[in-house]
Amino acid sequence: MTELKGKVVEISESKFRIIGCDNQDSEKINRKSITYWEDVWRRFKSNKVAVGAVILLVTIILFTIIGPMISGYDFQKMDSSIKNQPPSAQHWFGTDDVGRDLFSRVSIGGRVSIAIGISCAAIVIVIGAIYGGISGYLGGVVDDIMMRIVEIIGSIPYLILVILISLILGKGMIPLIIAMTITAWGGTARMVRGQVLQIKEQDFVLAERCLGASTARIITKHLLPNTLGLILVQVSFQVPGFIFGEAFLSYIGLGVQPPDTSWGALASAAQENLMFYPYQLFFPCLFIALTMLSFSLIGDGLTDALDPKLRQ
Repeated sequence: MTELKGKVVEISESKFRIIGCDNQDSEKINRKSITYWEDVWRRFKSNKVAVGAVILLVTIILFTIIGPMISGYDFQKMDSSIKNQPPSAQHWFGTDDVGRDLFSRVSIGGRVSIAIGISCAAIVIVIGAIYGGISGYLGGVVDDIMMRIVEIIGSIPYLILVILISLILGKGMIPLIIAMTITAWGGTARMVRGQVLQIKEQDFVLAERCLGASTARIITKHLLPNTLGLILVQVSFQVPGFIFGEAFLSYIGLGVQPPDTSWGALASAAQENLMFYPYQLFFPCLFIALTMLSFSLIGDGLTDALDPKLRQ
């Protein structure tokens, strides 16, 4: 037994106890040490709004996967005898102007919209992280040239670029992904570059240089993993942006083309019947809004969970 700053400490082989501390202090002292990512997961789980958003997003994804099997209708099958029917026990979301089941079409359209959003976000993050990591690590003249290239690419009008790619490659899912990602990675590259500029002067990076590690190893093994938190938050905000972008382009006729469909294409097809059959526009727009809301709330939760200043 010894004294520590005026408090009595009992020390044994397995544990120690401070006499004179309240229960809250004792719990903090005796708490099991956890890693940074374990603490991130603990804080994320404590955010009820973010957890609710995850549950909602999983529900939407399950809907897009098993929706056609639940309804039992082919999303392409037309039946003029049941066209423009309101939601009912047979057709839960109603039917469109050619008699196709909207429940199946909304679920199939969700597959396309979410797949495009995730694919575009993945491409943007990979290109932006690598480009920004190289630029930030090398610095100097190389950094200036690489950032000027990003500024030039970012100055190209987005809609004009989409139209040009549609004329060259045609309309479809692949041309749409190319058009949406060809300039979108610039913002991610800037964010990663700024983070790398701060990390590269840390002691562990200097030690790695002294040991003779190559530039590629330092970037891939040390710099980029330390920007993982920033990248995860960026992904959570990129996906809803691309989902909305796909919906907008499909709405104006530059996105997914028949026989494929998406939430944006469904909304575009339903606008002509809005006054008489508003449910045809309501359901795809509802799922677009819920999906974007889910990703945004998850991004807010990750931002709070990954903030080292909030770690306890």
